[in-house]
Amino acid sequence: MMPSIRRRLDTLAERHQEVALLLAQPEATNDNARFRELSREYAQLQPLADTLARFDATEKSLAAARAMLSDPDLRELAESEIAELQARHESLDRELNVLLLPKDDRDDANIFLEVRAGTGGDEAAIFAGDLFRMYARYAETRGWRVEILSSNPGEHGGYKEIVARIEGTGVFARLKFESGAHRVQRVPATEAQGRIHTSAATVAILPEMDEIEDVELNPADLKIDTFRASGAGGQHVNKTDSAIRITHLPSGIVVECQDERSQHKNRARALSLLKARLLDEQRAKQSAAQADSRRLQVGSGDRSEKIRTYNFPQNRVTDHRIGLTLHRLPEVLNGDLDALLDPLAQEFQAEQMQALST
Repeated sequence: MMPSIRRRLDTLAERHQEVALLLAQPEATNDNARFRELSREYAQLQPLADTLARFDATEKSLAAARAMLSDPDLRELAESEIAELQARHESLDRELNVLLLPKDDRDDANIFLEVRAGTGGDEAAIFAGDLFRMYARYAETRGWRVEILSSNPGEHGGYKEIVARIEGTGVFARLKFESGAHRVQRVPATEAQGRIHTSAATVAILPEMDEIEDVELNPADLKIDTFRASGAGGQHVNKTDSAIRITHLPSGIVVECQDERSQHKNRARALSLLKARLLDEQRAKQSAAQADSRRLQVGSGDRSEKIRTYNFPQNRVTDHRIGLTLHRLPEVLNGDLDALLDPLAQEFQAEQMQALST
């Protein structure tokens, strides 16, 4: 381990102990905002402090095992222990390097998930429905809550567009690399000749951040329409104009929310979604300014970027950003996404580490 990295680790471990002492003081609980801030910092530093403690313990055990090499009676045992301890030492070293990477302040955020049918007509809408169900099932396995805000069903199934809010721990951290163009290759149910068609849908992952509250909206820039919600919801939904459509005139962004029976709740959700989209546009412009000097594709989040192909005849899913191919298409579409998401996160971490070392 480089001395500079060790110094950074020691500084953070000392800060972890300092925060623990601050939280133990009676006056800490008198200021709720300060207590929450310290608690959040303590929780963020805890994994690093624990891993560093295990790393130091492994180093001590390794030194003790090496000292045993000089004893002929213990040499064989020592060599066996050294091999095991060295492997653990290297693993913990890598883990500490990852823990030192800059944290994305959006990782703990809930998200707005937007799936829209692209080229391919009815088949694209069906595919958009497949993608939404894939994410909904993954969310279910993680214990997340999915709330559909608006939807526009396709004529033969699926959705022309569907917008949902997903709430849970680490939602954005897991799904932030899913933004982009998803492509499907299969024989549609309506295809009489058995020909393979290629269709597409776009996915957008928008974090619901605290800073959304800082986005100022000029009422004069908003066109707000009410209409009757469609779909399930009972007689109340069909008899009142509870659904909300908001148009942001300067940008042309249009958002809808018809999930709640209360017009006020739908309005609040729609405004939150609008602010999330405006924040996303700001971040996209900032990222574009840096794109020329960065190779990073995993985290670009460009919705026009073709990120993944789902090929039914070959039972194949290919993520084009990292060249990963899996032959387990049914499992993926049924919400088993970790085999895709974990390598993407690892690639992103590797690129972050490379950027830090240059």
